[in-house]
Amino acid sequence: MQQFIEFITNHWMLSTALVVILVLLVQEEISRRRFGIPQLGPLAATQLMSHEDAIPVDVREDEEYRKGHIAHALHIPLGQLDQRLAELEKYRDRPLLLVCRSGSRSNRAGSLLRKAGFESIYNLAGGIMAWENANLPITRK
Repeated sequence: MQQFIEFITNHWMLSTALVVILVLLVQEEISRRRFGIPQLGPLAATQLMSHEDAIPVDVREDEEYRKGHIAHALHIPLGQLDQRLAELEKYRDRPLLLVCRSGSRSNRAGSLLRKAGFESIYNLAGGIMAWENANLPITRK
């Protein structure tokens, strides 16, 4: 125990960084469980789009979307989702794949959609960053 305390006092910045990272990880996990939206990795997401005709819904801001997005994704920024729910009504019987930069905003979007009565909602775990890291295509059109 004495060595542990000595390590913390000698490396307080490293110890603080560890605590912050752990808090952020726990917070993200709590958020995911609270919203209850299934998380799909990029490859599972492509299968959902291919086999179940899922609609990707990008909830990032305009500038982020212009930098690159999944082909044929609907673009509805999270801040406008409440006002634009009518645009999604025609897709109510199809799975919706929610996309943002890292997966956090799309989780919140999933919660809003769940409250609006949408049932088949999935979140792209890791967001567009995970999509790009899996070397999957993006478009800027």
